[in-house]
Amino acid sequence: MRLPGRIAAAIEIIADMDQRKRPASEALKGWALDHRFAGSGDRAAIGNLVYDALRKRASHAHRMGEDTPRALVLSVVVSEWNQDINALNQDFSADKFGPESISEAEAANLSSDSAFSDAPDHIRADIPEWLAPSLERNFGEGWVEQGRGMTGRPPLDMRANRLKSDRVRVAKSLARFTPQETAISPDGLRIPSGPADARTANVQADEAYQKGKFEIQDQGSQIVSLLAGAKPGEQVLDLCAGAGGKSLALASAMANTGQIFAFDTDRTRLAPIHERLKRNGARNVQVRNPDPNALDDLTARMDRVVVDAPCTGTGTWRRRPDTKWKLTPAQLETRIAEQIEVLDRATTFVKPGGELIYITCSILPEENDDQVDAFLARHPQFELVSLTQRWDSLFPDAPKPLSRNGNTVTLTPAATDTDGFFCAAFRRG
Repeated sequence: MRLPGRIAAAIEIIADMDQRKRPASEALKGWALDHRFAGSGDRAAIGNLVYDALRKRASHAHRMGEDTPRALVLSVVVSEWNQDINALNQDFSADKFGPESISEAEAANLSSDSAFSDAPDHIRADIPEWLAPSLERNFGEGWVEQGRGMTGRPPLDMRANRLKSDRVRVAKSLARFTPQETAISPDGLRIPSGPADARTANVQADEAYQKGKFEIQDQGSQIVSLLAGAKPGEQVLDLCAGAGGKSLALASAMANTGQIFAFDTDRTRLAPIHERLKRNGARNVQVRNPDPNALDDLTARMDRVVVDAPCTGTGTWRRRPDTKWKLTPAQLETRIAEQIEVLDRATTFVKPGGELIYITCSILPEENDDQVDAFLARHPQFELVSLTQRWDSLFPDAPKPLSRNGNTVTLTPAATDTDGFFCAAFRRG
């Protein structure tokens, strides 16, 4: 396929998403199944067009004066992919699979240098308007910059598995991708995002991955796993283990000693953990099935309980930009209630002197520092641990994270070059 055909495909896919309320990943997969002639390069380029459009949907729509799939994709192609309007029209006319030619009105909008001179702040931040007060409360005067930080293409980050290798040896295995060492995580490697139509590196096909020498994990997730402070020999409960990413990182940090209990209420979400543990050589992780009494024997026994809480996922907007525009106040309220429930349950497993670690991949204060304040009010037997001090000990040469009170830690693309994460630690008296 040539560029006009790819543009037409991206327009079709976004229209399908909007009409059928489908996730971007599902719409892309459906299109690929219906167009089997499209090669891997075509699918990658089309996916990039779709995700680039969704990451900056508000600003692209503002530029074009309308929020239509065609307007969004044309704005991406000209403003981000640096395609010439006249050349595009020539290509569109010559390609029977291409879209209609760019009109004079569209060309005027695409060429405007003053498109954002009067744009509201939420447009410049590329976020839903109803979330602007939350981001402003969380980040202060720099909230627009923080929002814009969520609009770039994310890199591909990996964590070397200390149980089997280290990042120097993993980097050699992946030399053809020219990975870089991450700036903060001591185990991380990064492959930066490529140009407009570049494919994502298929590192999972590498023998080192298949032998469990590294995992794909954003640097932010690696950092909060280390901030959890798990030490060799400890008893640790991963209460919302999901597919096991944090459990694997904890097992590596604990050198396969002590015991990690991995639990999740969703059996389907937990299912991949078994194969991942085997591949990684993590022998100190015991998976508990989501049964009502599965954790009764752990009451007041844990040195550390890690709660990677259900949340809105606003910190992952770079990777799942369609979720940004679908989030509703009601969904936020649901997540807040779920967080309260899981935090309160987690307290029963923390022994005196032990720690409860609260993690979200959210950048909203309602899910982060507000939850910390509410938790401390409900549970006066717990006190905050300074994670900024732990940060300085773990990452002495790294840039400083954001912190409202010197205790909790917030990571963002703009501040720490990671996905958005929040982490707090409570010690039981």
